[in-house]
Amino acid sequence: MNYNQICFIGLGYIGLPTAAIVASKGIKVLGVDINEKVVSTINNGNIHFEEPGLAKLVNSSVKQKRLRVANKPEPSDVYLIVVPTPFKDNHEPDISFVKAATKAVAPYLKAEDLFIIESTSPVGTTDRMTSLLYLERPDLKEKIYIAYCPERVLPGNILYELEYNDRVIGGIDEKSSEKAREFYSTFVSGELHITNARTAEMCKLTENSSRDVQIAFANELSLICDKAKINVWELIELANKHPRVNILQPGCGVGGHCIAVDPYFLTADFPMESQIISKARELNNYKSFWCAEKIRNAMLDFQVKHGKKPKVAIMGLAFKPNIDDLRESPAKYIAQKVMQSEQNTLMIIEPNLKEHSVFRLTEYRKAYEKADIVAFLVAHDEFKSLEFRQDKTILDFAGVFKQNIN
Repeated sequence: MNYNQICFIGLGYIGLPTAAIVASKGIKVLGVDINEKVVSTINNGNIHFEEPGLAKLVNSSVKQKRLRVANKPEPSDVYLIVVPTPFKDNHEPDISFVKAATKAVAPYLKAEDLFIIESTSPVGTTDRMTSLLYLERPDLKEKIYIAYCPERVLPGNILYELEYNDRVIGGIDEKSSEKAREFYSTFVSGELHITNARTAEMCKLTENSSRDVQIAFANELSLICDKAKINVWELIELANKHPRVNILQPGCGVGGHCIAVDPYFLTADFPMESQIISKARELNNYKSFWCAEKIRNAMLDFQVKHGKKPKVAIMGLAFKPNIDDLRESPAKYIAQKVMQSEQNTLMIIEPNLKEHSVFRLTEYRKAYEKADIVAFLVAHDEFKSLEFRQDKTILDFAGVFKQNIN
């Protein structure tokens, strides 16, 4: 099928890479973002966040006039909603951005257009946005195609996974599912699995909640092993020798805009039914608090023993290794928690960032050399190049050296 133009609402970590890939297939793409700095940055052929290969792809698409960005939609054939879906203070999902984006494109829709939501959403969101569209445009009732298709990518490998991962597509009816399948087949090499909208929405939430529960088990093991004076890294390695056991690695919590957020979409709507999911969220949040307390106790012990405040290196701020993404990062929370008790002797390290608006960053080798206490919160590759030092108190929450933290 030939498309005159594809319109992406939202140019963040998913919207921009997807828009750039679609443009690279020779399709005209309009990106829409309310942030004027983002608009000007991309129109100048640059990007506003780091992702391997993205800068080159965006620059090429802009130069070839296949990708341009504006602050409001224009008439197109396909509209993709790729805006954030955060949660409110009480952990209830906030779909106000999805609603605003839906209302923004409503005036531009015409018969036979395809409207797709990619934003992670509570079950039933696609149905609600369908009702909203028909309320705004009653003339288009049952004349447009509406579907939900969540992303499932890993930061740091987004471009590859957008193209080669399987996708789940859920339309409000069979024709909508087929129209969406036709669109995604223009740039996705992975298999396209057809279902209904509610199942597709639930599938995304299920995938990330499953990961959260699995990580919670590993984090719970780390708490038990710390008390039992057992090396959790060795324990998991040995347990995983069992042919039907595959325990994940523990860390300082869980972050990112997916695994740390999506389970709340289920616990908010199904509080009595989501017992394990809810407890996993609670435990993974507690792990971050526990790590912060471990660091602060180590600082107090050092001060009592040596009669002076220790120099402390907080190693890592990102929510996972080898990226610059700090969204919902447990490491950032821990750094802020420790800073409440001490700032002058604290060094913050994040090798994937040049600067930060709140933290004054220190080069990782320099910090490691100067520190009395080293807390590894993220297992960045740079940290793994360091040699284990017996003359320092090393709190290895990320498994850089896979040493006990006692």
